[in-house]
Amino acid sequence: MSEEQGNKHRGAGMLKEPRPVGPTGKPLTDFPVPAPLPSHGPARVIAMVNQKGGVGKTTSTINLAAALAEYGRKVLLVDFDPQGALSAGFGTNPHEMDITVYNVLMDRKVKITDAIVKTDVENIDLLPANIDLSAAEVQLVNEVAREQVLERALRNVIDDYDVVLIDCQPSLGLLTINALTAAHGVIIPLTAEFFALRAVALLMETIDKVKDRLNQVLELDGVVATMYDARTLHSREVITRLDEAFGDKLFETVIKRTIKFADANVAAEPITSYAANHPGAEAYRNLARELIWRGGAP
Repeated sequence: MSEEQGNKHRGAGMLKEPRPVGPTGKPLTDFPVPAPLPSHGPARVIAMVNQKGGVGKTTSTINLAAALAEYGRKVLLVDFDPQGALSAGFGTNPHEMDITVYNVLMDRKVKITDAIVKTDVENIDLLPANIDLSAAEVQLVNEVAREQVLERALRNVIDDYDVVLIDCQPSLGLLTINALTAAHGVIIPLTAEFFALRAVALLMETIDKVKDRLNQVLELDGVVATMYDARTLHSREVITRLDEAFGDKLFETVIKRTIKFADANVAAEPITSYAANHPGAEAYRNLARELIWRGGAP
């Protein structure tokens, strides 16, 4: 064999295998495990928003937070839904709590640190909510700078955390506007179903208005497809539509439908601890790595 042929032969042997293609139709990226942080804060604030209910928003908030915490990120979760599902997801009974996010918003004498509680998950703290929060929507209407009440409250703890995740209620009312005004970024969890797609246009319009009028640093971090079922043509078609609509803003990580998420919620644990080796847990770890890789979290 000539030297030239030998070089070609060795070169051919060094060719990398093509990367497998993911549900979004793009080659899968091997997102690196993030390096430990030398110190904590200031936090990047992310609003988890979708005015449609049942899209996996609270489940995504819980499990993304748990995955970020596993990578050493200190996370504050803000339950901004009067139903209190996020709070219940960590084993607290929000309806028995005397001090919640409602008191922080409506009573200037209540400090945000008075309302924050530790969870059983290392590196995760919680600002809980209960049905009282539903009254805030009405009461805030008469407040000066009513869209910025949450942002003012978070200023006092922003340096204590790396990420703040706000779990918004399924509406585009004043509470959600407060969350968008306080946030640096937005993640939109979206089920891989056609009807979920229809609501996104109004949400994007609201995000643009908040960015234009109230919060110029606000940006869309991405859309994460949830409850994906690769066996159905419908799910695959919706992912294709999402890719056409959002391009690089569609997270490569797709969360597949599984009963394990419901089981973990009943156990009041993130799936990362309830079923640590389950593909659902790995999916949220991958989402956390992708978010950090994209610059959406430190």
